[in-house]
Amino acid sequence: MRAVTLGPAGTYSHRAANAVAEEVEFRESVTAIVEAIAVGEYDRGVIPIENSIEGSVTESLDSLSEYDVAVVKEIVTPIRHALLAQGTDFSTVASHSQALAQCRKYLESEHPDATHEAVASTARGVERARENPQIAAIGHPENAAGPRPTGSRTESDDAGDELRVLAEDIQDRSSNATRFLVVAPVAERSAAGGKSTIVVYPNMNYPGLLLELLEAFAEENINLSRVESRPSGDRLGDYLFHIDIEAGMYEQRTERALDRVESIAEKGWVRWLGSYDTEHVLY
Repeated sequence: MRAVTLGPAGTYSHRAANAVAEEVEFRESVTAIVEAIAVGEYDRGVIPIENSIEGSVTESLDSLSEYDVAVVKEIVTPIRHALLAQGTDFSTVASHSQALAQCRKYLESEHPDATHEAVASTARGVERARENPQIAAIGHPENAAGPRPTGSRTESDDAGDELRVLAEDIQDRSSNATRFLVVAPVAERSAAGGKSTIVVYPNMNYPGLLLELLEAFAEENINLSRVESRPSGDRLGDYLFHIDIEAGMYEQRTERALDRVESIAEKGWVRWLGSYDTEHVLY
């Protein structure tokens, strides 16, 4: 099985993807990952969807509404951030925007004069730190170790590959964790699982619309684990809704709730992305 996730190697997404497939390749954006799954390039894609500190990853939400794919698993993993650099004399901290935000208090307290550089991934920030002693990175502590020598490379050739771990567990909260969704071609969408993800585009707006949508689940005693609104992109003030529920589509109550949601949003569309279970991955 071939999987694709955010690269380069060493990202938190890469670590989550290792729980899905032995062969993992990389893209530079979530949109590119979801598109690659939609057109059948890969068997699985692993994308971050929500962080316990910074909330939802908006690019992931938008990609899931733009492309028709299936969600087949949820992976939850704790996030351990460390400050990595060649030395203590640095002027810039480079990392993914979410990682920078998750360590905001530490950076303001310990390195208030350092500028912040948002890059495509935590691993890309580590690469920047290896290239430039004036740059520090935020990433997993194991990212400090450089690549192993190969071919004719000697230990001296690799001397600059390793970074120092200047501080560990620098995230603002010790409970920092991220949810990843495993996406697959739409043909693999399953009704089995304890959770389901639904995207609703009502294509209209009136007082009580959202309440009606949510009541469809409440009346079936279905708990909502997440509700998120995103602009449709069609016009200002027009929204679609991402809804995670703690029920599988194999359940009759879920079918009834979804039927009611579809009747409410009859001028728009409703997309059920799949039912799935959660896997907790520690590293």
